[in-house]
Amino acid sequence: MPDPSEPELFERAFPRDAFPAYDWTQRPPELPPVIWTTETTHRDGQQGGLPLTIEQGVRIYELQCAFTGQSGALRQAEFFVYRDADRRMLEAALERYADGAPVEPTTWIRASANDAALVRDVGVRETGMLASASDYHTFHKFTPGGRRNAATAYLDAVRAVLDAGLRPRLHLEDATRAPREFVLPFVEAVQNVASSYPELAPPKFRICDTMGLGLPYENVTWPRSVPKQVRALREAGVAPEDLEFHPHNDTHLIVVNCLAALEAGCCAINGTLLGKGERSGNAPLEAVLLHAAGMGCLPELPDFRALNELVELYDEMDQSVPAKYPLYGRDAHRTRAGIHADGLNKFWWMYAPFDVPTLLGRPLELSFTKDSGIAGLVFLLKQHTGREPSKDDPELRRVHDELLRQFDAGRQTAVEWEEIDELLRASSPV
Repeated sequence: MPDPSEPELFERAFPRDAFPAYDWTQRPPELPPVIWTTETTHRDGQQGGLPLTIEQGVRIYELQCAFTGQSGALRQAEFFVYRDADRRMLEAALERYADGAPVEPTTWIRASANDAALVRDVGVRETGMLASASDYHTFHKFTPGGRRNAATAYLDAVRAVLDAGLRPRLHLEDATRAPREFVLPFVEAVQNVASSYPELAPPKFRICDTMGLGLPYENVTWPRSVPKQVRALREAGVAPEDLEFHPHNDTHLIVVNCLAALEAGCCAINGTLLGKGERSGNAPLEAVLLHAAGMGCLPELPDFRALNELVELYDEMDQSVPAKYPLYGRDAHRTRAGIHADGLNKFWWMYAPFDVPTLLGRPLELSFTKDSGIAGLVFLLKQHTGREPSKDDPELRRVHDELLRQFDAGRQTAVEWEEIDELLRASSPV
């Protein structure tokens, strides 16, 4: 074993001023040079139970814009058009976009000619269209059921959207349970119909892992292999920039499936900032973009610090992110262990995945428990006052002994700084 004089900290992979980097042995050949995201809080977030007033919906759009800035990391946000409140949110977003806001508002409709009429004159350039792709849907959603009847109805709606001068975006619902024999002929049919409208951009296609059943592996069969789905549509002539992946988190694979889709040649991930959405949630776009930055696929970082305002807004709405939610949860960067506190005191990178305070605008924190030790008190005092007493300081030990007495007497709750500060003030200054 070599014993170097300086530590090996693998700074190519863990740079001090950036998110962890993918130090590729060989860059995946199909990984797009630039990756971006699209937002669905106003659609799937609401559908998943997020109650939005008009004011809250507009504020969320504004925070999406503040987050992405001019980075191009978040390019579109989709809105419902069925209720008056949703249309008013959309109108406000369109006004801001016309004035230079960076996130383009789009819409979502069911694949019907009647719904196409709803978005003809609202001012968007593109609309998403539900196109349920699995036999679970085509045989049980339609009367009469079956693939051809469903595809015919979808294509009629595609023509109506094209006739309205809008770019269609086909949402292949439940794609990870859909037969190849439906998906690929349908994609080809949409492309053929759209070819008669050369003045419009080509149609987009969104691969929807609706029930979170996709897998990130090459060596599993269609339809569950996310890479196989992406490559099949690419081989069918869909350009990487016209392809999106929209997963859910039902089986805990949401982020890794997003990364598998990107590696296979998909340029865009559709989800929500902070993962709001149906059931267990949509793709958390901040996590996807953290990895996209690490892959070297973001020309410019969005402002991750702007999402702290979104966290506060959700708190005000009683829709708080879970305490241990990665990156932005209340406890995401909070330790309680003395050995961690000691490490933070000596070399804080030891227990931080990256420069959290600079990149996220969130502090590294500690809540004192019976396991936090003297090191935990030293960390808190240094963090809140700038002073760093020694571990054998008698007043610090007195406070530590008092807190341990409380825990031995049955206390279960952690001790936060305010209470510790009172105990310190009760004795001579440390």
